[in-house]
Amino acid sequence: MSVPLPATGNDQAGDPQAQRTARAFVVALHGAVRAVRLYPIENSAVQKAIVELGNAAERVELADGHCRLRRIGDYLFVNETRLRLTLDNYAAVAYVLGLLREAGLGGLAVIAHTTPRDWVVLLSFLQSPPLEYPEEDRLQQLSTRVEQAGVTCFEFYPPVDEADQQETELDAKERARQTYVRSLDVTRDVITSARLGRSAGLKRVKRAVQGIVDAILTDAASLIGLTTLREFDEYTFVHSVNVSILSVALGRRLGLTKPQLLDLGLAALLHDIGKSRVPLELLNKRGSLDDDERAILQTHTWQGVLSMFAMPTGSARPWRAMTTAYEHHMRIDLTGYPKPFRSRRLTLYSKIIAVADGFDAATTTRVYQDVPWTPADVLRGMRDNTRLGLDPVVVKAFINLTGIYPVGTLVVLDTFALAMVVAANPDPTALSRPLVRMITDAQGNRLQDLQIYDLTSCDASGQFSYTIIRTEDPQRYGINIGDYFA
Repeated sequence: MSVPLPATGNDQAGDPQAQRTARAFVVALHGAVRAVRLYPIENSAVQKAIVELGNAAERVELADGHCRLRRIGDYLFVNETRLRLTLDNYAAVAYVLGLLREAGLGGLAVIAHTTPRDWVVLLSFLQSPPLEYPEEDRLQQLSTRVEQAGVTCFEFYPPVDEADQQETELDAKERARQTYVRSLDVTRDVITSARLGRSAGLKRVKRAVQGIVDAILTDAASLIGLTTLREFDEYTFVHSVNVSILSVALGRRLGLTKPQLLDLGLAALLHDIGKSRVPLELLNKRGSLDDDERAILQTHTWQGVLSMFAMPTGSARPWRAMTTAYEHHMRIDLTGYPKPFRSRRLTLYSKIIAVADGFDAATTTRVYQDVPWTPADVLRGMRDNTRLGLDPVVVKAFINLTGIYPVGTLVVLDTFALAMVVAANPDPTALSRPLVRMITDAQGNRLQDLQIYDLTSCDASGQFSYTIIRTEDPQRYGINIGDYFA
C-alpha cells in the first residue's frame, strides 16, 4: 500500500539509545539485502540475516510503538530519529539510501506482524526495482508486486521533495559526513549502473562534486578527515570519493578556480569508472596478477573513456574527465600505461589525480595489500622515489597541503604518548607540527577525553610542549584510524 510520508516530527538525533536502535535496524537491513542478493534463500547466511532484521524491526517497534524507515533528502530517519553517520554505519546508510532512491521510495513502515517470508519478498523486490518504469512510477509498481506476492504487512511512502523539508542546522563534521555519504552513494550508483550495462547520467554526479567543492572551500579539514574511513568491501567506491576529495583540496592549494575545481572533482570521481568493465573476479583476486590478468586490468584506463561516451550528458561531454581517466596511470616521462601513440604532455588534472590516487591506494588495505603503508611513509616515497613518475611540483604542493604527517598518521610524541594527526597546521611554516588528538598518556593508558593539541604550542619556558619523534603502525596498537574521524 502507498500512503503519504508522515511529517518529520521531533528530530531525536541526539538520543543515544534511539541512535543505537535505529543504527541496528539499518545495518541489519543492509546485511539482509546483501545476503539475499548473494546467496540462495535456503542458505543459512540468508536465514540468519532475515532473523536479525526481523528482531531489529521488533526492537524499533517496542521502543517507539511503530517501525518506520524514511528517506528525506540525504538523511535516513527511523521513526523520529535521524540517523547520525558513524564508522560502523556509513556504508549501510549510503547503501540503503541508494536502494530506496532507485526503487522510487520515500520510505516504508511495518504495519503488521512479519514473517521471514515477508522480509525475503520485500528485499527481493527492493534489490530488483522496476527500472523499466520512470522513477515516479516505480513506487506503485513495487507496491503492486509486493501485494500480488501476498505480503500485506508493509506500507510504502512516496519520495519527499527535500526542498520542502526544513533545513536542520548541522555542525561542520556532520555536513562533511552528509557530503561524503552522498558522494559514496552516487559513485556506487554510477559504477554499478555501468557494470550492469545501464547508462547513468552525470546530473547527480555533478551535484555530488558540487558538495565536495563547497565543503573543501568552507571546511576542508572535516572532509579530508573522512578519507581515513575504510570499507574494504566497497573499495572502488570509497577510493573514488577519497581521490575526488584529495584532488579538489590539492587543486585548491594550487590555486585553481571554483569552476576548475568542479571539473577536477568530476574527473577524479570518475577516474576509475573503467573498472566497471573489468571482471570482478580479477579486481578481487588475492595475490599477484599474471601478465595476461595485468593487461586486462590495465585496460580500465581506455575503458573509462568508453564508459563516459556511453553516459547521457546532454550537449557537453566530460572531455577533461575522459582525458584523466586515460592518463592517470601514465608517468610524467610517458612510461606507465597505456602506451601513448605519439608524444604528449600530461594535463595538470591528470598529474593531480595521479598523486591523490597513489596516496589513497597505498594507505588502504586491499585484497592484495593486507598491510597498507603509513601516510607519512607514502609521502616520503612520493617525494624521494622518482621512479613513481609523479610530478615533483604537484607532490610538493600535496605535502604542503597534508603536512609531513598527513591526517590519519599515528605518531609517538617525546613524552611517549600516542596521538593521531587530525589536521595539518594552518601555519604553512609548521609542516612538521600538525594538530593531533591525544590517544594515550605517557604510560600507554587510553584517554577518555580526547583533546586536540596544536604542536606549535609552547610551555612557559618557550619550548615546544610536544614534539613528534616517530610514526607508528596503528594496527600494532589495535587502533582503528576511522574511529577518530567518523
